Amino acid sequence: MIRIGNAPCSWGVLEFEGASPATSASQMLEEMSAAGYAGTELGDWGFLPTDPAALSSDVSRHALNLIGAFVPVKLLDPAALESAVATAVRVATLLAAAEGEDAFVVLSDDNASVPLRTERADEWDGFAARAQQIAEVVRDATRLRTVFHHHCAGYVETPREVDALMSRTDPSVLGLCLDTGHITYGGGNAVAALAKYGTRIWHIHAKDCDPEVARRAREAGWDYHTALRHGIFCELGRGAVDFPAVIDILRRQQYSGWIVVEQDVLPGSGTPAESAGRNRNYLKRLGV
Repeated sequence: MIRIGNAPCSWGVLEFEGASPATSASQMLEEMSAAGYAGTELGDWGFLPTDPAALSSDVSRHALNLIGAFVPVKLLDPAALESAVATAVRVATLLAAAEGEDAFVVLSDDNASVPLRTERADEWDGFAARAQQIAEVVRDATRLRTVFHHHCAGYVETPREVDALMSRTDPSVLGLCLDTGHITYGGGNAVAALAKYGTRIWHIHAKDCDPEVARRAREAGWDYHTALRHGIFCELGRGAVDFPAVIDILRRQQYSGWIVVEQDVLPGSGTPAESAGRNRNYLKRLGV
């Protein structure tokens, strides 16, 4: 059974500097539930309660499940590993206490933190080893599974970079969170990624990618934040991602996890509740 969730980023809770929530946590949960979603991710630490009992109560009161949490850490820096492990375990411990073992740690690089990202092939082995070590510690400490989220403006962005990480990590320890918008903007294709990685995809973030904005971004040399502010990730069904084919493949693969809508709502880009409703209705028309 495919379940559909959403995330606080769709209400303006974004991990980069200068972004601020468009609503309170309680209003977000109320609007998310009213739009027909079955679960939420955690969002930035502190947006939702960090006490397990309070978190569980707030989420369940709105008939939602706690799906997981996006955890960006500095994977490129060996000196940051201890801090990265501590951050991931702190989040995983909260998730496990509030929701149980079904929640995910959605591990990612500290994206968009290096103005001029360069390719460093000689560092892949260390990068992958640190990602896997974090997943192992999270598993041993909380029994939660970890998926890696490829992300634009990070060190795992393009299809080749996703391949580099996946080929160096244990598929029984570290799964893949396929983000349909980020893989598209990174030069890939969500349908091809589903066909390639199959059951290694344990979690999905649903984003669309506006091809016209992507073209303008490449021609003008925009950085990631500029592209984001110009609406690179449009509402579902309005961009380049072939969602009917994505859903069809997931059904054929008997995928039974979450699809989490992420809209990256920014100030001035509309009402989050209305956007969440349109995205949910679009997926309902596809039968999920």
